[in-house]
Amino acid sequence: QVQLVESGGGLVQAGGSLRLSCAASGRTVNRYPMGWFRQAPGKEREIVTAISWTGNKIYYADSVKGRFTISRDVAKNTVYLQMNSLEPEDTAVYYCAATRIYENDDIAPRYTYEYDFWGQGTQVTVSS
Repeated sequence: QVQLVESGGGLVQAGGSLRLSCAASGRTVNRYPMGWFRQAPGKEREIVTAISWTGNKIYYADSVKGRFTISRDVAKNTVYLQMNSLEPEDTAVYYCAATRIYENDDIAPRYTYEYDFWGQGTQVTVSS
């Protein structure tokens, strides 16, 4: 089993930055694609970004392109989400996810049903 723990959320003013971390334990996720999703109150969980296990394939939602960057540190079994130029619309609970369904596949899955391990989430609040 894989356990995922997110950290780095908080309250920030519009235009500010945050860096989220997702630490995996239980087993290595180095050959799993991983993603970040978010869910705002009253809305469905949506993809923010995803990265293949090689790092060669990355997907960004249109709403975050040019502002957010996903990266992974194989040695630390950790994935990061650097968020710049934050907007009030970015306010949500952010979830890290990993998928063994596509273990060793060089793809960046973008749908919730493609992931089978989830973190508990970390709150990001952007004030205007």
